Order: sequence, then C-alpha cells, then structure tokens
Amino acid sequence: MITVKFNRLNILPGERILDMGCGSGRHVGEASRFKGVTVIGADINFKDLIEARNRLNFIKNCGEHGGGERGLGAADIMSLPFENESFHHVICSEVMEHIKDDSRAARELVRVLKPGGNLVVSVPRFLPEKICWILSKAYYNANGGHVRIYKRETIAALFENQGLCPLGTHFAHSLHTPYWWLKCLVGPGRKDSRPVNLYHRLLTWDIMEKPKITRMLDALLNPILGKSLVLYFKKGETPAP
Repeated sequence: MITVKFNRLNILPGERILDMGCGSGRHVGEASRFKGVTVIGADINFKDLIEARNRLNFIKNCGEHGGGERGLGAADIMSLPFENESFHHVICSEVMEHIKDDSRAARELVRVLKPGGNLVVSVPRFLPEKICWILSKAYYNANGGHVRIYKRETIAALFENQGLCPLGTHFAHSLHTPYWWLKCLVGPGRKDSRPVNLYHRLLTWDIMEKPKITRMLDALLNPILGKSLVLYFKKGETPAP
C-alpha cells in the first residue's frame, strides 16, 4: 500500500532518500526500485525493521532493485542520528499522529533535509479518523497510540513554520476507510468477525493485483473518503530568516 506519489519527487540517480518511521518497508521498498539511489529506512520498532529487511531482500531477489545502496536502522524521530542536510528526499508516513512533541519532530525532519529537497508527510485525515475515535477507544490506543487528529492547516503549518514551501496535497486509500470503520465498530482486536475478514481479503487482493476497477474506484472516492492526507513540501535553497 503506497501512500506517496513518487512521481512528484523527481528522484535522480545518486540521491539519498530517508523514510522515517518506515514500518514494514512499503516506501523503502518502492524507493529502492529507483536506479542508483541510496535508501535509508529508520524506525523505532525492531520487529518492523526485520519485516522491512525481508521486503528489501524480496525486491532484490526479484531483480527489481535499482542497484543503489540501502540501509535500515533504529532511530527516534525526536533525535535523528543523521547530519544536517543529509538527504535529498525525506518521507514520514503515518508517524506524526503518534508524536506528542510534533514541533520537535518536524524540526528534525527539516534539519536532515538538503536545501532544495522534498519532504513528504502523511497523516490520517481528520473526518475518517474522528469517526474511528468515536467508534472505538481501543483504536487510537493501539499501535503506540494516536495522540491527536490533524486538520490540514495544522499539519501544514508545522512545516511551513520551518521555512518549507508547500507543493500540494492529496488524499489516499479511500477503500480502506470503511474497513477501519467496520473494524472499530466490531472491536479493533477481534479476529473472528467475518465481515472484517472478508473486507481485509478484498484489500489484500486489491494491493496485490491492482485491478483497474478498484484503482478507478479508489481514485474517484479519495476526495470524499480518503483515509490519509498526504502533503508535499520543498526546502528553500537558502535558510529561512
């Protein structure tokens, strides 16, 4: 399930990409397909890093790896172990909603981004997320916990206040929104709900097969039901005053 539209980033050979909060490696894996780039995935969860390693190895064994360097490591977004201006592109997908001091996290992401570089951030969209919170307290306490729901202007201001220039936004994963509502309604931890399990099978099939009909439906419904808000920024060539 790829949230970021990589064609917006103009990735070139020799560039360095950081995926902070890489999880099981969906964006690290996709980025590794680009020719001659260095891709770094970082996450605080060691189990997720193992899954990301397995995904990268699978892509390489399939002959789809772009030939560049790749690496994975444990890191805390509050204090990234990278030098200033280390990366041409930084991705941070579905992480900021977990961070109490999100201003500090934003500063770290901007710090390691090169001048002229791209930052992509995605967070749960306000209304679908709000409904999940209403339906289930267990939902926002799971997976490290969600500490806030962002409105578009709030998350954008975090990075614009750091001197980044907004490039655009879009919504993603509309077909996943009803799944999460249904899951919250029956209980996020339940494994025996037939409707939830059937819907999960549908989503897995969609991710693996990418049929045209569901791709068209997802794109059509994203402006209304998109589960994720995705924002794109560029760092100025000169430091912000």
